[in-house]
This record gives sequence, C-alpha cells and structure tokens, in this order.
Amino acid sequence: MESIGDYYACARLSGAPTPPTHAINRGIAVEGLGCILAGLWGSGNGTTSYSQNIAALGITRVGSRLVLQTAGLLMLILGLFGKFSAVFITIPEPVIGGMFLVMFGMVAAVGISNLQYVDLNSSRNLLIFGFSVFTGLVLPTWFQSNPDTLNTGISELDQLFTVLFTTPMFIGGFLGFILDNTIPGTDEERGIKRWRKSVESGTSVLLSNQSFYDLPFCTNFLHKFDFLQNLPFLPTMKSLAPLGTRL
Repeated sequence: MESIGDYYACARLSGAPTPPTHAINRGIAVEGLGCILAGLWGSGNGTTSYSQNIAALGITRVGSRLVLQTAGLLMLILGLFGKFSAVFITIPEPVIGGMFLVMFGMVAAVGISNLQYVDLNSSRNLLIFGFSVFTGLVLPTWFQSNPDTLNTGISELDQLFTVLFTTPMFIGGFLGFILDNTIPGTDEERGIKRWRKSVESGTSVLLSNQSFYDLPFCTNFLHKFDFLQNLPFLPTMKSLAPLGTRL
C-alpha cells in the first residue's frame, strides 16, 4: 500500500499523469523481485520504494530518471571505496536532523494533499479525519507506555498486535478506512467524483502521449506481439485505465 501511494505521489510532484494499471503492476513486481534477490544475497533489508525520495523530488523539483540513475550509479561506485563513504559520516547530526525534518514534513504534506478531493466543509469528513489522526497519535503512545496490556497467551500473536497497535500509520489509516466506508456519505462528499475527474484527465493526457510509462527502447517492438496484451505489467496491456477509475 505504501508503494502504491509513493507512485501516485511521485507522479503528482513530477507533473506526470496518473500511473496506469500496468505501471503500478510493474512497480510492485520489480519491488518483489528486488526483495527476492535481497533475500538470496543475505541482505538485511528488502528493496522497496522510499518515501523520503519522493520528498526529495518535491524539494529539488528534479524528476528526471536520468538524474536519478546517474545518482544511483555514483552511489554504487562510491560504496566500493571506504574513504569516499567516510565523507558522509562527517556530516553533523544537526544537519542530518534538519534534512529529515524537511523531507518527512514534505512526505506528510503530500499525503495530506489528497484531502483536496474531499469536502472539508462536511462534518462527516472532519470527524473521520480528526478522529483517525488523533487516535493514530494517542493510541500507539498508550500501548508503548503499557506494553503488558496485550496478553493473548501466544507470544507470537502478542508481538504481532504490539507492532500493529504501536504503528501510528496503521492505526490512523485503518480507522480512516473503516469509518469512511461505514459512515454514510455521497460520492461528492467523499471526494470520489473529483478523484475520478482527475484520473480521467490524467488518462486523456496519457493516451495522447503514452511515452510517460513506456519501457525504454522496446515498447514498439512489444506491440508487434498480440499475446503480450495479456501480461498485466507491460505497456501493451489492453486497458490503460488507472486504478482510480475502479473506485
């Protein structure tokens, strides 16, 4: 879910149209492949999209893939030489802290910007938003202060619940999802109409210029084979409708 949100946020900040279904599928597939390779090589972490990079895109206003590929190549090369890597250790902690404040602040702002589609004059929406955010901040703090509250008799289950109930994003997101789908509200009030209109406008731009999410160098070649239309992660996929049109 985080990765899908990152894709939409990245498209919004870079001025690209809404990602189509095949681009979302391809992104999730590549992240899964990266996690498999990381596990085979004994890496301590999986390969996934990083929300802080989305914030860096919004701050620097640079969304060119060539720039990011060049930066990644430089990181790989510098990682082979310890002396160059040691330069980053000399960065003062206050500087790193200030950088994180700006980057995480941008991530939070991009997430909150999704509320532009809903009616914030509606008491229903204000209740859902306020209750979800406040509970997501308070409940994890309470569970951290009272770690022995959960005791199901199964240690693994206790650990699972502890992780979930001490994660503000899960608590707030879960409550917001439940309340938004149980409290009655019109499509216009919930922002579905405006979201669909935004997705449709992005789809029209995408259909007029499909190169945004094409694979480099081989898209025209792939269109020569009809059977590739059945693969959901290729730009030859029959439908270019973004995920948002299914709401």
